[in-house]
Amino acid sequence: MHIKLIPLQTHGDERGALISLEEGKNIPFSIKRVYYLFKTKEGVRRGFHAHKVLKQIVVAVRGSCRFLLDDGCEKVDILLDNPAQGLLIESFIWREMYEFTEDCVLMVLADQIYDESDYIRNYEVFLENIGSAKNTGGADA
Repeated sequence: MHIKLIPLQTHGDERGALISLEEGKNIPFSIKRVYYLFKTKEGVRRGFHAHKVLKQIVVAVRGSCRFLLDDGCEKVDILLDNPAQGLLIESFIWREMYEFTEDCVLMVLADQIYDESDYIRNYEVFLENIGSAKNTGGADA
């Protein structure tokens, strides 16, 4: 599985730092939706789904958490703890987030508006979809 961490250029001086997120510059898709997670309780795991079409960039704006990414063949564990770095998550990647620090704020930029029908929330169904997509030439077969 190819994991892409996108560097986000930090601008600043003695007053502080600023990062600008711009479609076509450091965000490789048109941004249709932005949301963020915060106040995640200790020991809670989130995610447990994949998307058929949606692509996302995730930034730990504050604090940190871990991601388990799974393409059906390989699992990769990633610590997200740098607000100057975004994690690109393509379609047909199962994701789980865990080990949130108490102060974690996780911002997500998505290339689609919310669509429940795009979600795959059952891991066995995800594996079946991956097999079908590869057999038909989809999901980066």
